[in-house]
Amino acid sequence: MNKVLIGALVGGLLLWIWQFLSWGMLNIHGSEMSYTGAQDQILACLADSGIEEGTYFIPNVPPGTPQDEAQQMWEQRIGQPWALVSYHKEMSINMSMNMIRGFVVDILAVFLLSYILIGRNDLTFQKTLISSVMVGLISYFTTSYLSTIWFETSSIGHLIDAVVQWGIVGAWLGFWLNR
Repeated sequence: MNKVLIGALVGGLLLWIWQFLSWGMLNIHGSEMSYTGAQDQILACLADSGIEEGTYFIPNVPPGTPQDEAQQMWEQRIGQPWALVSYHKEMSINMSMNMIRGFVVDILAVFLLSYILIGRNDLTFQKTLISSVMVGLISYFTTSYLSTIWFETSSIGHLIDAVVQWGIVGAWLGFWLNR
């Protein structure tokens, strides 16, 4: 069990460092947070609208709309603008708590992977590395990529993360768990 715990702590730190680099210094996710010169007008409009904090797909139909009316609205909107908006009434930047939470989640993720891997009798460096990258790709395909399909957003940064960060973790665990 010590092997799994140490593997998870170091692996979690490696994940955390990559994520810091990916979202910050390397700006791999820059396309997900584009700038618009109309941001002040958009934010003022949202603030004046009285909407609650939340994520909105616009246009949408009110809850309880009959299926035939909803279908008619969707057909009328083909070729029209649409938006996915996450709205918060106040910006707050609590980087310390966000980074701590991210680090804890990273340790937990690597712990779960290590626990699965340590149970294999035929574990090798190569199998550990490949299994780790596969876990990253499974996560990417079932979360980020699915969002890309439905909301037509870019997920290239998440694909890079899936391969690189889980490749780094796989290399570490391949070394550590096979000692």
